[in-house]
Amino acid sequence: MVSRQAARLLADTPAIAEAHFRAEAQPYDAHLRPDGYINLGTAENRLLWDLLEDRLAALPPMAEATARYAPLHGTAVLRERIAALLSASCRTPLDADDLVVISGATGALDAIASVLCDPGEAIVVPAPYYGAFDTDLGGRSGARIRPAPLSPEDGFRLTADAVDRALKEARSEGTTVRAVALSSPSNPIGEVHPPEVLAAVLRVAREHDVDLISDEIYAHAVFGEHAFTSAADPAVNPHWAGRTHVVWGFAKDFGLPGLKTGVLHTRDPRVRDAARAMAYFAPVSTATQDTLAGLLADPAWVASFLAAGRRRLGSSYGHLVALLDAHGIPYAPAEAGFSVWLDLRRWLPGTGFEAERRLWRELFDTAKVSVLPGGAFRSPQPGWFRLCHTVDAPLVAEAVRRIAAHLDPAAGPAAGPAPLPLPLPLPSSPNGRRP
Repeated sequence: MVSRQAARLLADTPAIAEAHFRAEAQPYDAHLRPDGYINLGTAENRLLWDLLEDRLAALPPMAEATARYAPLHGTAVLRERIAALLSASCRTPLDADDLVVISGATGALDAIASVLCDPGEAIVVPAPYYGAFDTDLGGRSGARIRPAPLSPEDGFRLTADAVDRALKEARSEGTTVRAVALSSPSNPIGEVHPPEVLAAVLRVAREHDVDLISDEIYAHAVFGEHAFTSAADPAVNPHWAGRTHVVWGFAKDFGLPGLKTGVLHTRDPRVRDAARAMAYFAPVSTATQDTLAGLLADPAWVASFLAAGRRRLGSSYGHLVALLDAHGIPYAPAEAGFSVWLDLRRWLPGTGFEAERRLWRELFDTAKVSVLPGGAFRSPQPGWFRLCHTVDAPLVAEAVRRIAAHLDPAAGPAAGPAPLPLPLPLPSSPNGRRP
């Protein structure tokens, strides 16, 4: 026997994660495995390791102190260096004591949702949204995720009106809403939210007396012409800073998802203390914290590394969209992040999200390309897919070739053998972990 909580988590086995591990188990290689999978479904930046390798190798070896217990919410030196880094992106001095270091941004989201919400209460999230929000925000807290649908006609851009409408509808139904959560820059769209839009969303949160959770894990992954603005920036948030909670981590900006280190920033002492207590169950190892503190020790190197990362992201994005344009595959333009939101509506083999799931399965099983269907991101409209491009350029080119060949057979056959026999079910309420 397992608890109802455990049964609920087991029932939500994420199809996103399953697709990731199946694709990674049989990867494409032009010479060794030309019929292998190409995984463009996982938001990992694999363009940075050569910039990190020497820096990490030059750090001091593990010492006795790094094998000891440390504060479970983060060592003082790591929190101080993270505070210095994020103070620049937030354009306001952050107090290291207001930071909680925890196992991954997933852990930070789980902590803030569990601190703010009782089971059955709601968090409003503009949709489409990062598919793992369902699990990260609601898996253990018991919070209900209430989508605030954004308009396809407007490119799914964030609007305060959509958030306000969702809050009013929830309240009219008797639902207690505790927070609005958003990803900034957005995932999967890649929008850098304009300052005036963030300010409007914060005004709505204040009017409805709810907190704001801003997942800013892509804060330094902006390559477009518009600068990133944090929800903690005083220019857009002069009145609601104490009710605004920012999540960040090393997975995206530093390309280190395997180190599972996330950060929660909150100025509310009650929220901070409760989140510290939750970090007891999901601490980051002392050795990992020591490594990351060493990585941040040289601000000049950090600035150079992040700038190089942005340049590489811009080049990778430009390479992808040139391929998509050449093959006539439409998409929503992005300014940040690792992905592009493909518009495959006219190739759906039918109508509705069932047709979207069918096309997703065809691309995975036949073309052997892993991209993610819009339903996994609670897209208000079927036919959109997230494609992550932060891998070697030849892999992206081969993947787009296969997708285009599958969509238009006249362009040539897609590479790959017969489909694998095991199914890849997409739950009715799809979610995933940090892939």
